Amino acid sequence: MQRETMADMVAFLAVARQRSFTRAAAQMGVSPSALSHTIRKLEERLGVRLLTRTSRSVSPTEAGQRLLERVGPHFDEVGAEIEGLSELRDSPAGTVRVTAGDHPAETILTPKLAGLLSLYPRLNVEISVNNGFVDIAAEGFDAGVRLGETLAQDMLAVPIGPELRMAVIGSPAYFGRRNVPKEPSELAAHDCIGLRFPTHGGVAIWDLEKDGRPLNVRVEPRLVVNDMRLQRLAALEGAGLAYIMENYVEADLATGSLIRVLDEWCPPFPGYHLYYPSRRQRSPALAAVIEALRYRE
Repeated sequence: MQRETMADMVAFLAVARQRSFTRAAAQMGVSPSALSHTIRKLEERLGVRLLTRTSRSVSPTEAGQRLLERVGPHFDEVGAEIEGLSELRDSPAGTVRVTAGDHPAETILTPKLAGLLSLYPRLNVEISVNNGFVDIAAEGFDAGVRLGETLAQDMLAVPIGPELRMAVIGSPAYFGRRNVPKEPSELAAHDCIGLRFPTHGGVAIWDLEKDGRPLNVRVEPRLVVNDMRLQRLAALEGAGLAYIMENYVEADLATGSLIRVLDEWCPPFPGYHLYYPSRRQRSPALAAVIEALRYRE
């Protein structure tokens, strides 16, 4: 069907349903004379009269009624779909894929996004847990989570959590048989629980700092795990000292199940940030996720 005929069909349907050139013209934002001219051109192209005009009324002919009944619903469906696309543009809908480590996924993303989903029934979120560095563009993610604000130039970052601290911890049972370290240099004489990064395979360095003086300690762990939750469990079992996120073990420290040491060597540092490509226009769905996660003190 020619594009001109498609546009003229919209005009015909408006007149046929309104039974008035005046009302249809007002609905379409054109003059009644222009609308009448459009219908005449359509009838000439089709070679059949579609409307019966009198001085008082307008009604479909047999051919016009057939067109109205058989073609009209299809135009309505197209209009509804176009309106649906407009809604997608203006309101949160569709799927947002976010990649994050297990710690921010558990402590920030899941609690906050669960509440967001209850507000927007057409919004879906996929959280993919990966403790390594992920190329979000190459892997098809809309956003990722990373510590601090060190990002590629084409990325934007939004803080989604408060400052964080690390903690060196051990169990009462462990300290029942080993001395409490007073200085980082004493860690070499202790059993340590290491965390291996999945990306490069190395065991995490213990980044300590006191009075602005950084000290990177390479421990020789007797036990190595690749999950911070396993670090915590191993420490609770008395396997040794662990260098772990403070909020992972806050409850254990409060109950005395774990004991903190070298506290003055663990200052706060910038927390988690949600990052996403700056070159891509933010969809309403991604914008809603960003605002739900944005940290507000």
